[in-house]
Amino acid sequence: MIRMSVNRILPFLLLLVLFTSCNRKYKIEGSSSVTSLDGKMLFLKTLRDGQWVNVDSAEVIHGHFKMKGRADSVMMVTLYMDHEGIMPLVLEDGKIAKGTPLNDKLYEFIDKRNSLEVKIEELERKEARMVLDGANLDDVHGQLAKEGEALVKEMNDYVRQFIVDNFENVLGPSVFMMMCSTLPYPVMTPQIEDIMRTAPLSFKENTLVKDFLTKAKENMQLI
Repeated sequence: MIRMSVNRILPFLLLLVLFTSCNRKYKIEGSSSVTSLDGKMLFLKTLRDGQWVNVDSAEVIHGHFKMKGRADSVMMVTLYMDHEGIMPLVLEDGKIAKGTPLNDKLYEFIDKRNSLEVKIEELERKEARMVLDGANLDDVHGQLAKEGEALVKEMNDYVRQFIVDNFENVLGPSVFMMMCSTLPYPVMTPQIEDIMRTAPLSFKENTLVKDFLTKAKENMQLI
């Protein structure tokens, strides 16, 4: 089963994220009504060579924060509060809250994945309710096992297809690495091998993907 942790209770209203391609400048502004967040530090980080590297930072002052700077290209980043990743973003033209194509795709993906994960977690509560209602325990196990397998397959297929559909932009490699981060160590799974069979060279040559595949193949030889 693929599980990717995404904070679903971000206490910020992101007002604006702009990336102007003409001069490669970005601007992020946000606000929150949660007064206890005043004085907290926010960091914008991107993954490079297996390490999270700071792109920018800002302090929350009177419920507001602002970041601006330059970026070489459209990039996938994560908004951190102190040491906790709270929100993935794509720096691209437009407003983050609505209207930017890659961010729209990203959050549609996150919402769909989260809804499937909730359905899977709900099966445990469903089992307890059915048993309390007098259902046979073996019958309940059999029924819910089938439902669980179907939901896990739906989630895995959805994640795989999202990666395939976004091979040629920052979302494909980023979600691929999210998927791989759930593994105890780099290894070639059947799902990863299936993805790589149709992946274009540009995807395989992505620095993070290439590094993962190298380590995974080395580990497979040791195994």
